[in-house]
Amino acid sequence: MRAQGDGVRAGPARTLPAAARRSARRRRGGGETAWLLWLLLPALVVMLVCFVTPLGVMLARSLTDPSPANYLKFFDSAVYPQALAYTLGMALAVTLLCVLLGYPFAYLMHRCGPGWRMLLTLVVLLPFWSSLLVRTYAWTILLRDTGLINWVLLESGLVDKPVRLMGNSIGVLIGMTHIMLPFLVLPLYAGMQRIDDRLVVAAASMGAAQRTIFRRVFLPLSLPGLAAGSLLVFALSVGFYVTPALLGGRTAFYPLLIDMHVNRLLDFGFGSTLAIILLLVVLLIVGLGSRLVRLDQVFGRPGGA
Repeated sequence: MRAQGDGVRAGPARTLPAAARRSARRRRGGGETAWLLWLLLPALVVMLVCFVTPLGVMLARSLTDPSPANYLKFFDSAVYPQALAYTLGMALAVTLLCVLLGYPFAYLMHRCGPGWRMLLTLVVLLPFWSSLLVRTYAWTILLRDTGLINWVLLESGLVDKPVRLMGNSIGVLIGMTHIMLPFLVLPLYAGMQRIDDRLVVAAASMGAAQRTIFRRVFLPLSLPGLAAGSLLVFALSVGFYVTPALLGGRTAFYPLLIDMHVNRLLDFGFGSTLAIILLLVVLLIVGLGSRLVRLDQVFGRPGGA
């Protein structure tokens, strides 16, 4: 009976500390949440003032300057849908070129030693140290009729007259591919670094050839990083302005039409409408793409941790 009584008296002594610990954890969790919210507050204010508010003003202007008929005006002329289709096609072409050039580079970064990896990483990051405008002007020196590329072609006898590399889609494609390539290489390399090397070793130990290992093991595991980088490149390429303006000349790039309506024609209502339509198209594409790739699978810690 004494033992039973001791057991009865010991029961609350065991449960009260557990309840107190749960209460303490709840208080601590609430305090951490409040602290994180305070840390996020400056960024949220900046986003509200510099992004959400101008976007709201632009949306309101597209509906009220002069009326929602702005959206019907978009379809009244074939110029605007064709310009949007051309821009999406150019963004897709830039993405494909970045994939063809970036995947071997990222794979080399993944396979080489630490010294070469540091050098290749420096090559990828080096363009970020200079202005986009400066890099685009550098391409004008290379691509113009009297530029270095045409000089080499003429001196080698490959062509009889300068090849037109500016003022058309070729110049835009070259310049945008150069600028967007790091945005594909970095996510792709991050995805490759998460691949467990033991899978490759296991495939090799079972007698698989290197080509088979790459095709059946490494390539499928690297697809999430490739998809994330491709989605990023495509979304950024759709809104390009400086490079098409300098290298494309009179090409019907969609952001150039927005600039024309806002800065030249001073038609802020329809210019806002064009910008909102572009934003909706990009959000739709990014939304569809995000259902195919999870960014936490790309940028998470190695080993699936």
